[in-house]
Amino acid sequence: MSNAPRPLSVWAQNIAPSPTLAVDAKAKALAAAGEDVCGFAAGEPDFDTPEHIKVACIAALKAGKTKYAPTPGIEPLRQAIVERYAAEYGLKAAPSQVIVSPGGKFNCYLGVLATCSPGDEAIVPAPFWVSYPEMVKLAGATPKFVLADDRTGFRLTPEMVERAITPRTKLLILNSPSNPTGAVYSRAELEAIVAVALKHNLYILSDEMYEHLVYDGVKPTCIATLSKDAEARTITVAGFSKTYAMTGWRIGTTLAPAPIAKAIAELQSQMSSNVTTFAQYGALAALKEKENTAAALKEMLGAFDRRRKNLHAELNKIPGITCQLAQGAFYLFPNITSFGLKDQDFCARLLDQEKVAAVPGSAFGAEGYLRLSYATSDEIIAKGVARLARFCATLKR
Repeated sequence: MSNAPRPLSVWAQNIAPSPTLAVDAKAKALAAAGEDVCGFAAGEPDFDTPEHIKVACIAALKAGKTKYAPTPGIEPLRQAIVERYAAEYGLKAAPSQVIVSPGGKFNCYLGVLATCSPGDEAIVPAPFWVSYPEMVKLAGATPKFVLADDRTGFRLTPEMVERAITPRTKLLILNSPSNPTGAVYSRAELEAIVAVALKHNLYILSDEMYEHLVYDGVKPTCIATLSKDAEARTITVAGFSKTYAMTGWRIGTTLAPAPIAKAIAELQSQMSSNVTTFAQYGALAALKEKENTAAALKEMLGAFDRRRKNLHAELNKIPGITCQLAQGAFYLFPNITSFGLKDQDFCARLLDQEKVAAVPGSAFGAEGYLRLSYATSDEIIAKGVARLARFCATLKR
């Protein structure tokens, strides 16, 4: 009898590591070794969590809020989330339709698990957030990629969605504002796309994590508000990580039709129980202490907007690079195809020669681009772009 270890599961063997976290980890390792690294890889605000949120969490901890909480989240927080959707979008829902999970990533995964089975297909628009395809595969389903490049402003058209649908299609994933491009769909664009999805009886996973990080007077659209039919088919994911600089807190939210919400809560009950109880009171303060939260968000948005414009202007000064101005999130997605170099090679050489960390577009399903996060300091942006320009000057076009 062989004593060789038996193979790990197909899930463990086929899962891909997160390329964004890998680039960020390498940049941090270089910095720890004394290198002067300009990091554009991290997808998190460089601001601290607002003080009133931390104070509320500490108070809850001191008050003994350290026991198990209801799986879908504490009742006051779920009620506050419902009130937020009603105030911001006019969307009427019940607290029972809300599930608070350990991070928006887990909310998305639970939404996929609740709707997709082995043999199903899920349409994943590219450029995509790196975790979507892996979530679909972990559910035993197949991701169906549809590329929308800079010629369409990184936004799908209804015709592109229609062509991708097969009898096996079960789910359409939409992400606006987008990670990695910062693209924001207009309400009219979403209405047209959702009409196609509804015609084919698809579920929609709407990742609205960056909904409050928008610029130039752009208004985000909550897909569930487009129609009663859309509301009945849409799983809305949001959270606290990006808007409130709470990435490490791991608090995401799902708002879904009652049957889907019930299924997601039951899945979560067997996988993670509840979000850290005392942390939920910090999230509650983010929603309840509106003046303090609004002031913190205004400061953060002002800085992001300034950096967005500066980085966009400087990138377009570099011969060989073209870059669209994002309307949301905190990323730009410049096109580097003119250099005739694979984006992974471009990024590897850029980090090696100039100590600038960027994520290749191929990690997001779009070869020939870079994702640059401007959730970093003005100093790093200025220094990093100068180094990028110097590097590009050494390449042939």
